[in-house]
Amino acid sequence: MSGSASTPIGVAPLQEAQIVDIHNAALRVLANVGVEVTDPDMREHLVGYGAKAEGTRVRFEASLVERAIKSAPSQFTLYGRGDHPPLELGTGEVYLGTGGAAIRMLDMESGTFRESTLRDLADLAWIVEKLENIHFFLRPVIARDVADEELDENTLYVCLANTQKHVTVAAGSPESVDRLVEMASMVAGSEEALKARPFISFTCSWMVSPLRVDTGVARVLERVIERGFPVMLSSAPMTGSTAPASLAGLLTQVHAEELSGVVLSQAIRPGAPVLYGPVPAAASFRTMAYLGGAVESGLMNAAAVQLAHHIGLPIYSDAALTEAKDGDIQAGYEKATNLLLVTLAGGDFIHHAAGMLDSMLGVAPEQYVLDNDICGMALRAREGIRVDEETIAEDLIAKVGPGGNFLAQKHTVTMARSREYFQPRAAVREALQDWQKKGGVGARQRAKDVVAEMLAQDRPRFVPEDVDGQIRNEFRIRI
Repeated sequence: MSGSASTPIGVAPLQEAQIVDIHNAALRVLANVGVEVTDPDMREHLVGYGAKAEGTRVRFEASLVERAIKSAPSQFTLYGRGDHPPLELGTGEVYLGTGGAAIRMLDMESGTFRESTLRDLADLAWIVEKLENIHFFLRPVIARDVADEELDENTLYVCLANTQKHVTVAAGSPESVDRLVEMASMVAGSEEALKARPFISFTCSWMVSPLRVDTGVARVLERVIERGFPVMLSSAPMTGSTAPASLAGLLTQVHAEELSGVVLSQAIRPGAPVLYGPVPAAASFRTMAYLGGAVESGLMNAAAVQLAHHIGLPIYSDAALTEAKDGDIQAGYEKATNLLLVTLAGGDFIHHAAGMLDSMLGVAPEQYVLDNDICGMALRAREGIRVDEETIAEDLIAKVGPGGNFLAQKHTVTMARSREYFQPRAAVREALQDWQKKGGVGARQRAKDVVAEMLAQDRPRFVPEDVDGQIRNEFRIRI
């Protein structure tokens, strides 16, 4: 019998001709309009690579952009520690993780928002460590109880101390990049060991839409690339305010912005590993507020995956945002719809995939458990349906025959325990009477119970005691 393992299901908002149209339009924008680059050092990098500058405006010919695209790696690997498998970017695999810079935590006991703390960040890292469908950790909250000058180092320390999954960080200055690399190198044993298996990467929002390079963040980008670490080129335009109101117009602009970032990265160091990183979002045209949970945001993020794959680069994707203020039905349908779109499109490295509420301004601990279920369902959907001799089960159908029952068959047990079926942690699947006998607890309360159990557990030491001491002697750790 012919047959094979399942083929991943795909979502394609753009037809191939439309992808080409947007790509070519973006190339024309770069050649005719260009980007604003006020930093002379950044202009020097770009002009040295072949771009043309007139004052602070820098333009790029299509051939230069194509050269930079070919220079950037189409595949590379990010690592975790311990038993966590590597993240093979650019291979067709989809990885889901956290993200954001929220300033509020929805307290599980009071049900009200409060400022987020360093302890909250530690707890969220530990929760993510225990959730199987969240593959990497990008700090979801800003520790509001830590001084700005100490924030980056405390953030990285807390992440590394509470999860062994891959950690993506942001740095506020080039000097902070150096300090973070120094800390991670202590954990790895040396900078050489860290570079050989990088368990940290960086995200840099180097572009201020529309089409203007942020001088301060570009300097951070420069330092990360010079130090040889993978970096996500984040650009976040919004329809009707920092980009055209049309979805295709935003995609054209953000594609041009991302291509300019690829050129800049390769001008700094040819071969630098970068992720194409658009974060497009729709706007509410009543208030001009950001709408990360809008279905149009999901469509644009799925289309951005197609644009990244068209140029052969892995993508730092965006999904699972919501404007909901708690884990209600709005949070569920906005998150599930958009995460499913971007996952089925094949986003390589999808951040914001868990935990976020209130347009990225807040998070809730239990939301990570709920979103872990959504992530698992999206990943299961992407796997599609396995069709082979075992799953077609023709001989079994003949054996059981008309009017028979499959419950007692070994095949049923095998399938029930296999990846054929996804088993959520928080979902209510009991019959009504059984559910009522157990207290009638809904999914959100079940997720809270899972979090409470996790937080009550003893945590292993992910940073060895002697290394921890070295870090505390060198850095101002506040926890």
